[in-house]
Amino acid sequence: MTSEHSNTPEAELDAALDALVQQVDGVENPEATADSDAEAQTPAVDPYAEFKRELRAKPGKWYVVHSYAGYERKVKSNLWNRRETMGAVDDIYEIQVPMEEVMEVKNGQRKMVTRVRVPGYVLVRMNLNENTWSVVRHTPGVTGFVGNAHNPVPLRFNEAFEMLKSTVELEPVETAKGSAAAKAAAQGNVEIDFEIGETITIKSGSFEGLPGTISEISPASGKLTVLVSLFERETPVELGFDQVTKML
Repeated sequence: MTSEHSNTPEAELDAALDALVQQVDGVENPEATADSDAEAQTPAVDPYAEFKRELRAKPGKWYVVHSYAGYERKVKSNLWNRRETMGAVDDIYEIQVPMEEVMEVKNGQRKMVTRVRVPGYVLVRMNLNENTWSVVRHTPGVTGFVGNAHNPVPLRFNEAFEMLKSTVELEPVETAKGSAAAKAAAQGNVEIDFEIGETITIKSGSFEGLPGTISEISPASGKLTVLVSLFERETPVELGFDQVTKML
């Protein structure tokens, strides 16, 4: 049944007035409309590009310190306290232990865990002088600087970026392909086309573009342990099957 008032002159007048109010509102508030259009057209910011700009602007240089494996976070805490008690606050700016989240399979259960990305290393941004060298070198758990023990060489910018980019917060992305691959690997339905001792290239993740040598293969977790050369020292890195590719 059709409403008796749906096409009345009063209803048509109300509709016309509503349309006019919307048009006037757009004219009187052009900034709001422009802001909305600008937000829609603004390209997404590359978090890595932004991080590079921030990294370049920071004072001091990045140095790499050896620590006992498993003591990286303790060294960070100890060194941060020592910089205050030893009068090095103005020259030691930042201490980082890059972390990463990985899927761990234990007793048949899969869970995400956070772990040190490069075991045995701590990164320190500082001005190198006799005092800061001593403060860092004599921190409990530190076994020395990477490179020349008494005159350590700072990281080049790209080296610092590669080591620190895992600290950048990214939007979580889970692809159907990755999920399917992990599930298939867990069920033992993946044909593994890799061999222990084989040299591969890392195609994604924090070590993208670097070569490595496979030392372990775990079909159940869909993971490979790859030895990557960092600072003239082989470091084990755990990667998914889909994160590496055969060298041509």
